[in-house]
Amino acid sequence: MTDSSPSAAGARISFVAFLYSLASSAAVHFGDVADPTSGEKRPPNLEQAGHVIDVLSLLEEKTRGNLTADERQFLEQLLYELRLRFVAVKGAGGA
Repeated sequence: MTDSSPSAAGARISFVAFLYSLASSAAVHFGDVADPTSGEKRPPNLEQAGHVIDVLSLLEEKTRGNLTADERQFLEQLLYELRLRFVAVKGAGGA
């Protein structure tokens, strides 16, 4: 049996690329971008967007002291912007 996972193929994902993927998921849940699987924009789902923010907050807590300065700054900025977006969507009557 052959392992065809990205790590087995030699491709490595960076921490920042991982954060980008989570941010993209949040954007879908905010209704800002189309779902990549269906190609359709969905109405905001604040429960799911909040879950992504919670996951990022957990990552921030658990990786504290183990990130490069650039990674830490990117994660902090990402959380700040997603939290602001959450408040904006909630204030606009998001689901």
